Amino acid sequence: MLSKAKIKLIRSLENKKDRRATGLFLAEGGKIIEDMAPYLNCRLLAATEEWLALHPDIKAGETVAASSGEIERASLMQSPQDVVAVFEMPRHEYSPEKLKGKLVIALDGVQDPGNLGTIVRTADWFGIDTVLCSAGCADIYNPKSIQASMGAAARVAVLYGDLQKMIIETGKPVFGTFLDGENIYETELANDAVIVMGNEGKGISTKTEAVVTRRITLPSFKGEGQGCVESLNVAAATAAICAEFRRRDYLRQ
Repeated sequence: MLSKAKIKLIRSLENKKDRRATGLFLAEGGKIIEDMAPYLNCRLLAATEEWLALHPDIKAGETVAASSGEIERASLMQSPQDVVAVFEMPRHEYSPEKLKGKLVIALDGVQDPGNLGTIVRTADWFGIDTVLCSAGCADIYNPKSIQASMGAAARVAVLYGDLQKMIIETGKPVFGTFLDGENIYETELANDAVIVMGNEGKGISTKTEAVVTRRITLPSFKGEGQGCVESLNVAAATAAICAEFRRRDYLRQ
């Protein structure tokens, strides 16, 4: 049985203040929980008896067999699944030394939790294990970010702080994305670099622009006069840019 106290705890993790106070975050859905469980400490696992019987290898500090109705009352999703889990936040520390030889993503004011989670999922796919975030970015432990990351938040270190300082301390070339930048397909790229992506509406801030060493852009492939959107969604743009960086790296091998 999932008690009222535990339901209250689970639902409280929708709030950043409560997540930070407890050091806990919520994940929902079997696929995400299965993906995160090998990497993080699971404090509480609540699922139907049927789900638990099919997943005996997932360990938690406390496992509760719950009814579908109890899980629905605890869930933050519009269409609850048959399992929820409370995980302990991992402790990541910024270390420029550990980033040597690596491609890194830096996010300047990305505010939509879904975009942030999707970018972290993209980073995981392209073998990027660190995402640097300005203080104004969404919280990676927001339930919407966790859902969008599809488990990648367990493997990718998402670090918050003075973004410009962190970028400078990497000592890497810094590729910033701008609408008026150089065509990425005509630009020399590096696999030991920082890729900076900006806010959904405002792009890269003036302060962060000052540490960018190369301005790049993804060109539109529509001809003049055909009409086109002004820009790509930041998560979609990040995926396309990472793909081109990795393609160049592949060709150099």
